[in-house]
Amino acid sequence: MALRGPLSRLLRFTLSSCQQNRSHSVAVLGAPFSKGQKRRGVEHGPKAIRDAGLVERLSNLDYAVHDFGDLTFKHLEKDEHFMHVPFPRTVGRANQLLSGAVSGAVGAGHTCIMLGGDHSLAIGSVEGHAQQCPDLCLIWVDAHADINTPLTSPSGNLHGQSVAFLLKDLQNKMPEVPGFSWMKPFLSARDLVYIGLRDVDPGEHIILKTLGIQYFSMRDIDRMGIQRVMEVTLDHLLARKQRPIHLSFDIDAFDPSLAPATGTPVNGGLTYREGIYVTEEIHNTGLLSVMDVVEVNPTLGATPEAVEATTSLAVDIISSALGQTREGAHITFPKIPEPKEDTELRL
Repeated sequence: MALRGPLSRLLRFTLSSCQQNRSHSVAVLGAPFSKGQKRRGVEHGPKAIRDAGLVERLSNLDYAVHDFGDLTFKHLEKDEHFMHVPFPRTVGRANQLLSGAVSGAVGAGHTCIMLGGDHSLAIGSVEGHAQQCPDLCLIWVDAHADINTPLTSPSGNLHGQSVAFLLKDLQNKMPEVPGFSWMKPFLSARDLVYIGLRDVDPGEHIILKTLGIQYFSMRDIDRMGIQRVMEVTLDHLLARKQRPIHLSFDIDAFDPSLAPATGTPVNGGLTYREGIYVTEEIHNTGLLSVMDVVEVNPTLGATPEAVEATTSLAVDIISSALGQTREGAHITFPKIPEPKEDTELRL
């Protein structure tokens, strides 16, 4: 794995503290990686999201957009299973590389948008963010909790174990997985909130309950409404102190009717309006620092229209998290234009 071109230059710029004033500078990082799960095609997610007009949309929101291209990942020739976990060293090295890239982007003062790739990439994305912002909080929007350990995971796939690598509270429950010696857990359970859960494994359920993690299933969203869910989420994370937000958004949080081109769809997901409301409210805090958008798999769309629907949705949630509103962006006309004195009516 190697950094090339703009990405290598990005990592030369780091700051000593986490800057929270990123309102006009966005770094886009592509992470075309699929070894955290078994379905090929998710590595094409970054290109598909860019092709759906991401950079143009963000530029129209008056951001200075720095697209640093894609990281280059290499698959290790010898990467034996650990227990029943496939490709542990490959996933670990990919996340180490991504961690450095995210840390560099945040340290340079950008809001960082990480385009996956599968959700195992959140390990490196959140860890790199924490290097610059150790007091960050994490909002995980997903149909799945992704908090299995190798001892509880039914599949062994690391995209379903990402959060377990991050939590200090699980440190004595996690075996030493090859490829991850470069990192230590750093996040407390109280600094995490889930939104959109509806497919939680038995081992994950006991972890959520034992650690007292705040989560909102789709039943909770039906019962409380998305406005109240976001009020409780932000109060839980920000009442003690204002701090940077890391938003990790799996596209399968949405109902498959809206986002069909993804690897593990689950019926009964977020509506368009609910998903956009989540990102609008996070933007309104002024504290969004890093956003992951993962699990867009253009090869799994049954039709070109299905792929377009999924990638367009990804662009919409990113744009909303960065200030696009359903009332309009309000950039082109900061005030009502006035006619000049020499303006003449032309018939």
